Amino acid sequence: MPSAELLTRMIKAGAGEVPADRVIRNVRLLDVITGAISETDIAIVGDRIVGTLARYEGREVIDGRGRFAVPGFIDTHLHIESSLVTPLEFDRCVLPHGVTTVICDPHEMSNVLGADAIRYFLACSEQAVMDIRVNLSSCVPATAFETSGAALEVGDLLPFRDHPKVIGLAEFMNFPGVLATDPDVIAKLTAFQDGHIDGHAPLLLGLGLNGYLSAKIRTDHEATSAAEAREKLAKGMAILIREGSATKDLNALAEILDANTSSFVALCTDDRNPLDIAEEGHLDSSIRRLIAKGCPLHHVYRAASHSAARIFGLDDRGLLAPGWRADIALLDDLELCVVSDVVAGGALVTPERFAARKAVPAVGLDSMKAAPVTAASFVVPPKPGENSTPVIGVRPGMIITFRHGATLAVGENGLMPDLAADVIKVAVVERHGKNGNIGKSFVTGFGLKRGAIASSIGHDSHNITVVGASDEDIALAVNRIRELKGGFAVADNGRITAELALPVAGLMSDRPFEEVAGKLHKLRDAARAIGCTLPEPFLQVAFLALPVIPHLKLTDRGLFDVDKFEFVA
Repeated sequence: MPSAELLTRMIKAGAGEVPADRVIRNVRLLDVITGAISETDIAIVGDRIVGTLARYEGREVIDGRGRFAVPGFIDTHLHIESSLVTPLEFDRCVLPHGVTTVICDPHEMSNVLGADAIRYFLACSEQAVMDIRVNLSSCVPATAFETSGAALEVGDLLPFRDHPKVIGLAEFMNFPGVLATDPDVIAKLTAFQDGHIDGHAPLLLGLGLNGYLSAKIRTDHEATSAAEAREKLAKGMAILIREGSATKDLNALAEILDANTSSFVALCTDDRNPLDIAEEGHLDSSIRRLIAKGCPLHHVYRAASHSAARIFGLDDRGLLAPGWRADIALLDDLELCVVSDVVAGGALVTPERFAARKAVPAVGLDSMKAAPVTAASFVVPPKPGENSTPVIGVRPGMIITFRHGATLAVGENGLMPDLAADVIKVAVVERHGKNGNIGKSFVTGFGLKRGAIASSIGHDSHNITVVGASDEDIALAVNRIRELKGGFAVADNGRITAELALPVAGLMSDRPFEEVAGKLHKLRDAARAIGCTLPEPFLQVAFLALPVIPHLKLTDRGLFDVDKFEFVA
């Protein structure tokens, strides 16, 4: 909050009586409410816009001629951990794309470290140049059907509730628990009834959706069809159009964003890695694609800013007008959303601002506690009397999986992959040092002809998830993940051909995002070399273990039917 002295100066500068701190001169301002474009100066004092639609003088002048000014973009739901870099490195990576506010759920790290993860994220949020807001992880562990590194009960969350960077309760993934009125679920929902509660309800419609929304849950980023999104909009939910690295819903949902709905639609990435950010962008990519699909231009920018702010109660941002927070993206091209400069919190984003941040020590550097494995650890014995084996079906760009069946040959080491039919093994290895479980099954959709791909990112409990064509390479890849203290690895005929260390809780690198992006290139190349046909295999591997997303998943405890919410017999 501004002091009386600063507020006085804001008023006088807005009235033209004293110079502003800085002025963006002769810029074309987009009004995201009316669509009007006006050439104007934008005057800023502190972190606040104090003047538009007039001529101003300032101590610092930013040349806006030929450029457009739009409100800074707000990513309404993401897990920074999935960028594979620390929050402060994510800040440096994404802010130049015009994203001035992110609403993150430290759910991934919380499943490994518990409340320490929330403390770490809040400490980072206090140093970041962008405004990192936190929703408190609501479902840790996500279910009782997997082994997590930690648990967060309502008593663990309440100490953080009034932190100025906390918005509310993060995505409530356990929608069966909501509908079953599980006492622990009800306790968390009750504690946050006077605040924001994020939703997570894939394919939930009808009476079940009504019951879920009765808990005062307000948003959903899991809609994967326009019909699903429209029913949720009709029932008062705000729809967050998600376009991440593995989960890509923009094409299916673009048609819902129009002049009637844009105040109730926002944008999010959920999970996006630095390679995709470098190649495609962040929310700027979603904006240009929505405009190219015919969505009304200023309504797209409204969804990316003002609507997002309104939905999440950030009532100080999302418009370029006097009295509003000076978060501004300066664009060379409005339709293509080409960001050339960013003003965050009233000041131009420069390398010097990033360099001035105080470092936040990493946590969770010794979280990898999995036991060594051998090829024999991944034998799948046949079940007597059963000819068909359940197989998880993967499709590109979707974290929803499908249930298939396959008749598999039996060899000396149990059920065998069928490479001709694209059926390979998948396993989840418990890595928190609690029980040594290994869940084993089969998956189709990866295209592997040999080798293995392993990841210590395995949503949501983040055990080691691995797919492979041979038990030997599967074991090699898993053991390399142990040695790296977390990360990605590709094995091919007895050797590791590419890897990325993720030692921060087994989820994030401690290296610059440029270096991480370079290693991801090599990992993708190595995955293609063993036959992988998926464009983003590593995040696709990571979501095979998520037992709250339909339809068939694998945890360290076994194959799980999400529709029935029980293990496959």
